[in-house]
Amino acid sequence: MADPLLEVSGLTKTFHISKGPSGSGRLRALDSVGLTLGRGETLGLVGESGCGKSTLARTLLMLEQPDEGRVRFDGVDPFRLKGKELLHWRRRIQMVFQDPFASLNARMTAGEIISEPWATHRSLYPSARERAARARELLDLVGLRASDADRHPQEFSGGQRQRIGIARALALNPDVIVCDEPVSALDLSVQAQVVNLLDDLQKQLEVSYLFISHDLSVVRHIADRVAVMYLGRIVETGRTEDVLDRPLHPYTAALTSAAPVLDVSRERTGTRILLQGEIPSPVDPPSGCHFRTRCWKAQDLCAERTPHAQPGVDQEGLPEATGPRHGAACHFPLEHTTEGAQLTVSP
Repeated sequence: MADPLLEVSGLTKTFHISKGPSGSGRLRALDSVGLTLGRGETLGLVGESGCGKSTLARTLLMLEQPDEGRVRFDGVDPFRLKGKELLHWRRRIQMVFQDPFASLNARMTAGEIISEPWATHRSLYPSARERAARARELLDLVGLRASDADRHPQEFSGGQRQRIGIARALALNPDVIVCDEPVSALDLSVQAQVVNLLDDLQKQLEVSYLFISHDLSVVRHIADRVAVMYLGRIVETGRTEDVLDRPLHPYTAALTSAAPVLDVSRERTGTRILLQGEIPSPVDPPSGCHFRTRCWKAQDLCAERTPHAQPGVDQEGLPEATGPRHGAACHFPLEHTTEGAQLTVSP
């Protein structure tokens, strides 16, 4: 990828937490995270609850300060900006939240909600008339009516509320939108509508998405590339079809085996990888590879040394030389098979 819009390397974030009478502990929510996001690209970020996805999103939005690491947004480190430069940068990255009702102020109309960011960034639309007109344009852009500007959130359905949230995120003409589980609270039919809307908006506006989700079927539909996260670390990245159809990391293989398959014939003959043991505590993660305590391929090396991203292979089985990289933070990525794993045949 040439000149990524967003580049993260070695990002680490630790929280100090209380452990009751025994004292306090340190929870490393992000552990040397690295990823890139191109212009007009969607990067899907997947992993189990508590793996650090939302902490990464909050850090990129500068709601959390990293302990270590580097963030480059269009070549600039936003954590070094101050005053007007920081205010201008904040326009360039916005967020769509998970809950389309809790994220909207019930006392404000849809038009007021969309216009609210312009109270801080007044230079975009100085007059009240300009703001009202632009709010109606954005409502139309996300598939609502201009007249909906005068209605309150409780008068809309869940899918319509999320469209208002998307319109608000677009109000400042951002380059990147962080979508934190934006369709998980919606019905399946409405999910498809919102995902298609995001896809259409990206084509029109060339905006980039960091799309956080548990639903691999949604990620498969919308993401160009996927990053898989486990206990604060990125364990696999690559093009969506490579990661989801030809996973290199055992954890990714387990995730994809558990995902619903729409093709009934595949679902009947497929196998599910059953991971052994509980997810380790992020306060006291395993040494070396964090996944080794649940991995059927773990060897002594996995406990002794932290794995770093290894290159994948192309469809002919040859090492990748050009194009998007598919790699996994696994000591044995090219030897990945399900041999030795506990499997069950899907009904």
